[in-house]
Amino acid sequence: MAGIYLHIPFCKRRCLYCDFYSTTEGRLRGAYIRALCRELADRKDYLHGEPVETLYFGGGTPSQLLPEDFRKLFDTLYQLYDIDPNAEITLEANPDDLTEAYIGQLADLPFNRLSIGIQTFDEGLLQTLNRRHTAAQAVTAFHHCRQAGFGNISIDLMYGLPDETEEQWQHDLETATALRPEHISAYHLIYEEGTPLWQLREAHRVTEANEELSLAMFTRLMRHLRQNGYEHYEISNFCLPGCHSRHNSSYWTGQHYLGCGPSAHSYDGNTRRWNVSSLSEYLTSVQQGRPFHETETLDLPTRYNDFIITSLRTCWGLSLQQLRCRFGTRLYDYCLKMAAPHIARGHLTKKDEDVLVLTEQGIFISDGIMSDLLWVE
Repeated sequence: MAGIYLHIPFCKRRCLYCDFYSTTEGRLRGAYIRALCRELADRKDYLHGEPVETLYFGGGTPSQLLPEDFRKLFDTLYQLYDIDPNAEITLEANPDDLTEAYIGQLADLPFNRLSIGIQTFDEGLLQTLNRRHTAAQAVTAFHHCRQAGFGNISIDLMYGLPDETEEQWQHDLETATALRPEHISAYHLIYEEGTPLWQLREAHRVTEANEELSLAMFTRLMRHLRQNGYEHYEISNFCLPGCHSRHNSSYWTGQHYLGCGPSAHSYDGNTRRWNVSSLSEYLTSVQQGRPFHETETLDLPTRYNDFIITSLRTCWGLSLQQLRCRFGTRLYDYCLKMAAPHIARGHLTKKDEDVLVLTEQGIFISDGIMSDLLWVE
């Protein structure tokens, strides 16, 4: 099975923290849809005929597209690719785009999963982040999606925001679980270099959450969601039983995926490919039939390192049998040697004697554990 990711780069305005490629050039939407359909056609053999189990429309703000834009994309996808009848088809959306009328139009399309970028239910923090919606709009949009028949909804939350308190974060968690979404993604705010938020911190106009507060917030996150029936299946992702993101999980379990649109990444098991992060260059190159991507061939140590990083992020863990089969005895022995001190400290454990998984204590220092297991020349 494989997945397809479509990057929709349009935003009404950029959030202060975002470093994903996006543009406010909405007037180019029509030209972009045509180019995206052409890229899908030109790359129809990339997945070698594998059935497509997941489609994911990410951004940017995919909910800036019109229903007719989605119909053109779905027509192209279903004509060119073997889309599984039970495929998970996700749309990322901003709450203020999800009007009753728009949601009703989405319900007539193949989407069966929505991912709503709420980030916080605190009005002051929403303004700090330059988000377009209010807390009330977020809650209303969620209920409208439910009423329209969407039974698989994910919401995005962020913590460690400028001047955010534990009490504000607790309120976000309580509000989120009261809605009872099937899935919650919760990420610590990162000050990405070059973003407006990074510049504000450098100018000492906002203060980054310290490590103690960040750990306290992460602890609250895990405890509250566990108490409310959510499974912690990946470091930043939680779901009700059986409702994990199949698309995102494919990244962590090594499945192949095709990424189309500016800045989109693809992976076929042996190479990584990423498209240019420029809408104008993408449009021109597609129209003229010129290359608009770079490719990296993955050697054995790189594929091993990817396997370590992605596998250990999840509750399914790292299969030692797969490790030996795919990477050989040398890297297998190296991994076990480097894992031994972490097993002794209770930060890693063996599940069924064949799978390495992070313990709850290990999750807090997961970056360090993964780093220790990586192969360094």
